[in-house]
Amino acid sequence: MAANIQACAESAGMRGALLRLRRATGLPVAFGGLVEAGRPQVRISELSGTGTAALRALAVSSGNGLGGKAVALARPCAVTDYSASRRISHEYDAAVAAEGLRSVLAVPVVVRRRVRGVLYAALRTAQPLGDRTLSAAVEAARDVEQALVVQDEAHGLLAAAREPGHAAGAAWERVREAHAELRALAPRIADADLRAQVLAACGKLAAAPPSALPVPEVRLAPREVDVLVCVAAGATNAAAADRLGLRPETVKAYLRSAMRKLGAHTRLEAVVAARRTGLLP
Repeated sequence: MAANIQACAESAGMRGALLRLRRATGLPVAFGGLVEAGRPQVRISELSGTGTAALRALAVSSGNGLGGKAVALARPCAVTDYSASRRISHEYDAAVAAEGLRSVLAVPVVVRRRVRGVLYAALRTAQPLGDRTLSAAVEAARDVEQALVVQDEAHGLLAAAREPGHAAGAAWERVREAHAELRALAPRIADADLRAQVLAACGKLAAAPPSALPVPEVRLAPREVDVLVCVAAGATNAAAADRLGLRPETVKAYLRSAMRKLGAHTRLEAVVAARRTGLLP
């Protein structure tokens, strides 16, 4: 289940990056994929603007073709005429020709010095792809990298927190700190897809502790959760307001509303109740 959620999040991040790349450059085609676990190859999983399925699920090995060269060198690579280029090997010419691509740019997705995927941008004519296109492709790759970093951090914290004897100790405190930081960061992220992924990671962190007893479902507004996160970290209303970019009176209103929904009479009771219901880690 967790693997499926992660795969869906990765696909959504890649898909959003490709759409933004095409909008920024006006290029007709963009596609990409991530490195398969345990294998030195990228599996093309997301297509945008393609007219055929020739590139779908194509496995690009490190060093082969344009994308494989970008993986091996860990830097962007481009060709003006793919099929005629002497700068790359030609294992994937049939798939590229089926889609009618000529000028192609490949940008690696690099997380902690490890290539995790490749984004491609392409034209169906043989003409140079300039610096503007390169900059937009690099920016799109950075978006994917940020999303992967958030997902990696969330999964690592969850794994640590679920180890026997760790949930009440330092590992779980790291989960709570990360949850608070991500909740505060999310409203400041302009990119809607990346913001949604950060909030999804927050949800997984909050739901992590196993519960032996059934708990009632409580629905809080996102800002009510944000305020409770700050309260759980020991922040005053003024400090929470400063962190969240709100007025202290607004923070007090959100806190009162959350306490009412949770059936709590004090700030501490509200935090405890929110943790029991899986709204906070």
